[in-house]
Amino acid sequence: MDNIISAAMGLIVILIVLIILGSCIKVVPQSRAFVVERLGAFRTVWGVGLHIKVPLFERVAKNVSLKEQVVDFPPQPVITKDNVTMQIDTVIYFQITDPKLYAYGVENPMSAIENLTATTLRNIIGDLELDQSLTSRDHINGQMRAILDEATDNWGIKVNRVELKNIMPPRDIQESMEKQMRAERERREAILQAEGQKQSQILVAEGEKQSAILKADAAKQAAILQAEGAKQAKILEAEAEAQAILKVQQATADAIKLINEAAPGDGVIKIKALEAFQAAANGKATKIIIPSEIQGLAGLAAAGKTVFSTEEPKAE
Repeated sequence: MDNIISAAMGLIVILIVLIILGSCIKVVPQSRAFVVERLGAFRTVWGVGLHIKVPLFERVAKNVSLKEQVVDFPPQPVITKDNVTMQIDTVIYFQITDPKLYAYGVENPMSAIENLTATTLRNIIGDLELDQSLTSRDHINGQMRAILDEATDNWGIKVNRVELKNIMPPRDIQESMEKQMRAERERREAILQAEGQKQSQILVAEGEKQSAILKADAAKQAAILQAEGAKQAKILEAEAEAQAILKVQQATADAIKLINEAAPGDGVIKIKALEAFQAAANGKATKIIIPSEIQGLAGLAAAGKTVFSTEEPKAE
């Protein structure tokens, strides 16, 4: 009986030892860190891998996540420089960079960050008017990130980003802003319509101007072509007259040449001269100058004409 009790006690002891040894073996997963204490004092920080702690003397004080974390804080009341109260809620993106400082730097890190965010936001918004607060989100985000990142260094926390999620001014301010925005949209619409009408009128005037220029240019070209045609017609007419004169002169020259080649006598020349003066006398000239060489011949011709005219009645 004693042997059975001893064996049972031995098994119990072995089981307790195995349980204690099993609890001393720790595996740290990826993106995690364990803060280990020995007899209540900080000893080390375990990273990724297999670790064994001393039984009964060492313990894992804090299991810390090294991933980037996001915290959405509830809306906080803030007052602008022009005494407008509004609600702003923020979103913080942070990451634990030093597990030891995170474990021993501040008692409640999330509550500390929330309170620090609220006070920092009030300080920044207090220096801005309402319009600046609504249009300067990037500036506010940058200021808050710089201030929070510097303040949380002692807590082993790095603030990567701060975003203003919502800015909620009072209802009467919202209505006033909506009316202002509506008036601004109507003003822009009126400006766009006036600009469109102006451009339309400019285009119409430009079109009329181009049309008038083209019509004037067409009339000018037509006048130039007409004048050019008249000029060419006159040139051709003058050339035709010149050709006719040349041909007449050539014919006269040829006739004179033939007469000179035929060597006519004085009688023939005088008869031709009388024929020429007779043709001239039959014209509209009031005075006829007869050369002295043919005056005698002219008198003879006149006497002969008188004789013949007196003898014609007797023949009847």
